[in-house]
Amino acid sequence: MTQGRVVAIGVGNLDRGDDAAGREVARRLRAAGESHAEIIELDGEATRILSALEGAEAAFLIDACFSGATAGAIHRFDAAEGLPATATFGLSSHGFGLAEAVELAKALGALPLRCIVYAIEGESFDIGGPVSAAVTRAIEEVAMHVRDEILALPRHK
Repeated sequence: MTQGRVVAIGVGNLDRGDDAAGREVARRLRAAGESHAEIIELDGEATRILSALEGAEAAFLIDACFSGATAGAIHRFDAAEGLPATATFGLSSHGFGLAEAVELAKALGALPLRCIVYAIEGESFDIGGPVSAAVTRAIEEVAMHVRDEILALPRHK
């Protein structure tokens, strides 16, 4: 049994090209039979992310980003150390998304003890567009990294 609640939260919009990256990672984890974490897909609205983090000891948040790096680049951040101001995460139509949820969780003392953010650099966020080839490759890689990190978490009987 995993020590405490573990969540892997894939964030994004399946109808906006590369913005689907986080949710596609969650789907890969679920399809691979990842059973050591609760796998959640969300649209990116901050209060839903905050709610999904509630009571978690460890969390992995996965989203698309746009920072000007090469499409498909993978960024990994420890949320306790903060997220870079230079990266735009997802495309929440609500105006408050992953970065805001992380900051709010920190302010409320609700950020899990271990909270890792994986951001996949997007290329195209067109409505109805497909996920780009570079992001598709990154999705596979991030799913493996998240799975490995989940499996490496301390466990007790």
